[in-house]
Amino acid sequence: MQRRFFFGILFALGLVSLTPSFAHAAQLKSSLEVGGWIPYWREDQGVADVLPHIDDFTAIYPFGYTVSSDGVLYDAMGIADDPWKGLIAQAKADHVRVIPTIMWSDGAQIYNTLSNSTTRIALEDQIAALVMREGFDGIDIDFENKTAATKDYFSTFLKGLYQRMGQKWVYCTIESRTPLSSRYTGTPPADATIYANDFAQINNYCDRVQIMAYDQGTIDVKLNAAANNAPYAPVADPAWVTKVVQVAEQSISKKKIILGIPTYGYEYQVTPLSQQGFSYDTLWSFDPNYALELAASYGITPMRNTAGELSFSYIPSSTPAVAGVPTAATALGPAAASAQTFNLLWWDDAVSVAQKIALAKQLGLRGVAIFKLDGGEDQRIWGVLD
Repeated sequence: MQRRFFFGILFALGLVSLTPSFAHAAQLKSSLEVGGWIPYWREDQGVADVLPHIDDFTAIYPFGYTVSSDGVLYDAMGIADDPWKGLIAQAKADHVRVIPTIMWSDGAQIYNTLSNSTTRIALEDQIAALVMREGFDGIDIDFENKTAATKDYFSTFLKGLYQRMGQKWVYCTIESRTPLSSRYTGTPPADATIYANDFAQINNYCDRVQIMAYDQGTIDVKLNAAANNAPYAPVADPAWVTKVVQVAEQSISKKKIILGIPTYGYEYQVTPLSQQGFSYDTLWSFDPNYALELAASYGITPMRNTAGELSFSYIPSSTPAVAGVPTAATALGPAAASAQTFNLLWWDDAVSVAQKIALAKQLGLRGVAIFKLDGGEDQRIWGVLD
């Protein structure tokens, strides 16, 4: 395959303070509950990372279980085996909650299962029986891509599950909602407030509500405009996160809200528009080491941007490189990127995680949950959570 050469450019997207310091963030989080998702597809790396720091957590979320097309729970991680077995034993010894996640993203099948009282009740029974049988402290329900038609059936499902769980914890992981005034320019469309989750019912039947306050991208038109025609595609800008929490707390008690915090990033192909602004095509998600190695190969220093996260940009050649890694790069000025397509990397590191932990404290939330812990996160994060 023909190899390609890259031309590196560095965008100074606006420096922000690196505070709060890690030590300060650790003090701030002392009254917060702290959780973290450990994905089954990187279970060895995730468990190896979390195990030495298990006493930093209030709860861990082995990720996970899913649901088959016939409404039967499926253990994708093999939770009875190592490395989960050892992690769970240590968590119990340290009085850390073990709350496995059931992640289900087939919207049509979710509707079919929950809209039928027989299959819905059977699923409620299965989940409650699993928790009791395995001695888990509770369960985390993460049903995504639901249709609006599923909303009331999902609420009924949560009510039934809550009743069956007794003293066990019911965690619910839900979407972030951007205020309509920040999501649309002008009059919102008629269906803008049609949702698949009833936040008030979720507040009634979930002991903890974990908001996936990440994957912001370009959804907030006000913050996009405030970027003053500079590239802007955050994973989770604290200004946006604050808006998301303000929407949620209208229906959900802050004493239940857990703020989801990302540890990864995205690479975009960015095209300047003829008038102003940019269009963004998502290429892939990545862990911080990918971005740091890529930047180092260019001789580029990533900058802390206006969202408190890290970012840099470069101009690739027309021929893709193997694994997206350049073989050479030449630094160019910011103006060079304004006239042609370029790639933008934007991600979270330990400093931005610390800032979001501080924000959760400032907003009076119950706690934080880190997505994800799989060996790929910035390893300095353990100085934040310690």
